[in-house]
Amino acid sequence: MNITKNQIDELVEQIVIKVEAADYAAEEEKYLKSAKRTADFKGFRKGMVPMSLVKRVYGERALVESVNKVLSDALNDYMRNNPKPYFGEPMASDDQEEIVWESGNDFTFKFDLGYATPIDFSISKDDKIPVYEIGISEEAVAEMKSNMLSQMGTQQEGEKAGEEDFLIVDLDQEGENAKKVEGAYVAVRNVEGKAKKKFLGAKAGDTFTVNVNEAFTNETDRAAMLKVKKDELEGIDPVFNVKVVNVKTFVPAAESQETYDALFGEDKVHNSEEFEAAVRERLAENYRQEADYRLSNDLRAYFTSKAGVKLPADFIRKFLVKSNEGKFTPEQVDAELPQFLTDYTWRRVREYILDKYSVKIEQKDLESAALARVSYQYAMYGLSNIPEQFLRDAAKKMLEDESQADVIYSMVEDKKCTDALKENVTLDPQAVTVEEFRNLQ
Repeated sequence: MNITKNQIDELVEQIVIKVEAADYAAEEEKYLKSAKRTADFKGFRKGMVPMSLVKRVYGERALVESVNKVLSDALNDYMRNNPKPYFGEPMASDDQEEIVWESGNDFTFKFDLGYATPIDFSISKDDKIPVYEIGISEEAVAEMKSNMLSQMGTQQEGEKAGEEDFLIVDLDQEGENAKKVEGAYVAVRNVEGKAKKKFLGAKAGDTFTVNVNEAFTNETDRAAMLKVKKDELEGIDPVFNVKVVNVKTFVPAAESQETYDALFGEDKVHNSEEFEAAVRERLAENYRQEADYRLSNDLRAYFTSKAGVKLPADFIRKFLVKSNEGKFTPEQVDAELPQFLTDYTWRRVREYILDKYSVKIEQKDLESAALARVSYQYAMYGLSNIPEQFLRDAAKKMLEDESQADVIYSMVEDKKCTDALKENVTLDPQAVTVEEFRNLQ
């Protein structure tokens, strides 16, 4: 066997492997003997089939599998003896000649191997990363209090329709093909053009005409209001007589023990002062999470840049196109390639950092992260009092799903990596307003 290397460019090399007949002969003979022992041909007892017949039936398969085994071992040995941060697997070269499978022949195979530049950088207190401390303004406290009370609010009967109110109206027409709609629901803020003046200030019992095509240009909203399908809109006369049945206005919840309990849990907040303190605490926690997320991204960007990893982008693109043939088009691969390269680079940098500080991922870390993710998902739907065992069962099920488990594992690695960096760099506190923080580049 003969192996040679051709350097195609800085990060791609071509390996040419010449497999000679002597290299695979023993494997081929072993395969054929095994086939002879188990072959079942009419007219012959098992194990007594002539080798000439065995070769005629199994010969090409024996040759291909034997050569491929020798070839695979050679590639693995080469990559083990020439350790580099290879990407993916060896890929058949574009100039690979067609193989003529005939026993006794020598075979030449060509593979391209792409690899990244090695990673080796220092981490010390000389690495200075800003950590933002977001101040809590009175305006922010007032806004959050208002939002929380609105969250618990209800729709009530109103007198005059305002910008944020809703109307229940009956719609009808005159003429032979007149259409009538009862109890249509109209959000005043969605009304467009001159018609908005007719809806603003409207009271129960008011009547007026409106061109629905002009007042509701969004076809989905218009179809919902007229209680028809979108494809039925075209044949409808757009001019309707409108009669206001009810005005529905949204009223925020009043501060009360019932409201406090619904927002913070039973018997945790009892009066306005404690309500404001709880709002400040929640706002501070929200800001802290935003600042932590920003810090994680800044650490990631800083050390990814410092690592200076170079990738064989063209090789990776070609590899992704070939390995995902039938799943993604070349155009889809091109669209996703920049983000893929960014994520792949960070994964390599993250692995380097975790290895540098001997950080290990344990099962309890994954279980804790899965539980937190499940709790967050339910909280997003306003469900905060889920039984603990239910959450644990959901977290366990999440980890049993391979794709979700991969996401959880990556999240844990990110956090462990960030925690390790926080301990070994200089964090530079910077006080900012929430507006300044949101405008950071």
